[in-house]
Amino acid sequence: MRRRFMGVLAGLVLAVLAPLLLAGPVQAADGGSGDGGAGEGGAGEGGGREVVVGTEGTYPPFSFNEGGELTGYDIEVIKAVADEAGWQLRFVQSQFDALFGALDSGRIDVIANQITINPEREANYAFSEPYTYSRGVIVAKKGNDSISTLADLKGLTTAQSATSNWSQVAKDAGAKIENVEQFAQAADLVARGRVDAIVNDNIAVLDYLATTGDDQIEVVGDAGEEVGEQALAFRQGDEALVREADQALDALRADGTLTTISEKYFKADVSVEDGGDAEVAGRAGGSWWDSVRDTAWPALVALLKITIPLTAVSFAIGLVAAVLIALARISSSRLLSWPARFFISAVRGTPLLLQLFVVFYALPTLGVELPSFLAATLALSVNVAGYAAETVRGALLAVPAGQHEAAATIGMSRALTLRRVVLPQAARIAVPPLSNTLVSLVKDTSLVSVVLLTDPFRVVTQAASVSFDYLPLFVMVGFYYWVICTLLTAAQNRLETRLNRYVTT
Repeated sequence: MRRRFMGVLAGLVLAVLAPLLLAGPVQAADGGSGDGGAGEGGAGEGGGREVVVGTEGTYPPFSFNEGGELTGYDIEVIKAVADEAGWQLRFVQSQFDALFGALDSGRIDVIANQITINPEREANYAFSEPYTYSRGVIVAKKGNDSISTLADLKGLTTAQSATSNWSQVAKDAGAKIENVEQFAQAADLVARGRVDAIVNDNIAVLDYLATTGDDQIEVVGDAGEEVGEQALAFRQGDEALVREADQALDALRADGTLTTISEKYFKADVSVEDGGDAEVAGRAGGSWWDSVRDTAWPALVALLKITIPLTAVSFAIGLVAAVLIALARISSSRLLSWPARFFISAVRGTPLLLQLFVVFYALPTLGVELPSFLAATLALSVNVAGYAAETVRGALLAVPAGQHEAAATIGMSRALTLRRVVLPQAARIAVPPLSNTLVSLVKDTSLVSVVLLTDPFRVVTQAASVSFDYLPLFVMVGFYYWVICTLLTAAQNRLETRLNRYVTT
């Protein structure tokens, strides 16, 4: 009888809330495309169209953050193109492996991140004229004489960005691929002997060596004789943007602007195929303490603007959904219990990262396009609901059946019994495991950079890609997360004490 009542209650609540839940995405989709939130900035003059540019912001000297500003060779090139074409630019920063997904889903309009033209990409994307010519090199641990050509990589392991052109080059050479996000991480793996080599752009390698002074790795050979051509990447069908970009690049090449930008960074003209050998002086950096001091405030702002609100909203929505799903799960009605079982199984059986990708990049293909914050909120709320539903279900079933019988004896209705007897006791039981879910949620928000949000971890990663002070910066952001989780644990203890006041022993 109790289960039948809970099933009816769950059905009624779901019937009331379903129209609201279904209306939410439609309104959000009407509100526009991804709101970015990651490294937004403007460029261009006049009232031209807005063009959203996707870039890493962690790939010096092409795209990186310095002094809180997005800069680099690619950034200056795309800004010059925008000035010439009359575009208004908005920059969105994300992991390289997420940029093409953002382009496919319409979150961005162009990628400016040293995208090498190859047949596989040409089959799926449109490219501007090349604005950089470079060659690939092989990097290995200093003193390693066994590697000098691509043929030597067969059977060895290289560290590469998963979707980069150089990853495919290494794979075609017969190498095993260890996926990393940044060159500095790959260099560390080579230096420690965890992988054998790296295949990457010679300019990026020169910049890393000049900036860090790393003497544990070295360039040991060329990655073939072919010269790579890098261009701006667009969606197929955006012919107007490609045409405007090509016209702008022709004008910039003719008036010497591309040469000026190139010589500023490389002391050679890499915008033409035979412009000379690039030289990179590196970037002057301060101490590790300077890196921590300069990054502490931006990371704290991201914590207050992204992590905490995202955690609070997602947990609140997820907890409400978890209660409804738990009631449906223990219902005697199969129409309620089976969908609830499937939902819980699907959420717990798939990675949170995949859920974020589905909500942000896959839903737009169905006509539901959520801004970044709403997309992250939806994915995290769904994840919380899937895990917390089982916690709530266990807590509800842990309330002794005698409590229902006692309430019925004194004339309490079923609804009043649920509200005044069952739920308070279940809440006391559920607090510790639900608190663990909340603490995990705080840390899970560090994944939201894939949906173009700049969370504290993304801020620190951007700073570390320039200064290479990974350890102190990661310790700092870890301290931020630890403080938040400690405060939540303290709140949990106080809540448990309060709920236990009325428990007899």
